[in-house]
Amino acid sequence: MSTVRKSPNKKPVSKKRLAELQAKTDKDIDYSDISATSREFWETARVVMPEEPKQQISMRVDLDVLEYFKAMGKGYQTRMNAVLRSYMAAHEEDPRPRR
Repeated sequence: MSTVRKSPNKKPVSKKRLAELQAKTDKDIDYSDISATSREFWETARVVMPEEPKQQISMRVDLDVLEYFKAMGKGYQTRMNAVLRSYMAAHEEDPRPRR
């Protein structure tokens, strides 16, 4: 049986199981055991600035989100990236397919 391994620290996932997971829609997935991110979480969260090279993109965000980050001053795009990276890291074990 062939497997897909993304990290040496993670259990391998068979190609068959990976295909099953990728075929699921959001309606097929039970999210009831995933708690919402609380206000308290974000009150203690800290931004960790990444050191990796960046890829320039064009992205649409809500005006209030953009204004919030811009109000923090220079480096707002880097802070937005750090928040996205934090979210990504928190969901690394998430079996939902990436699109």
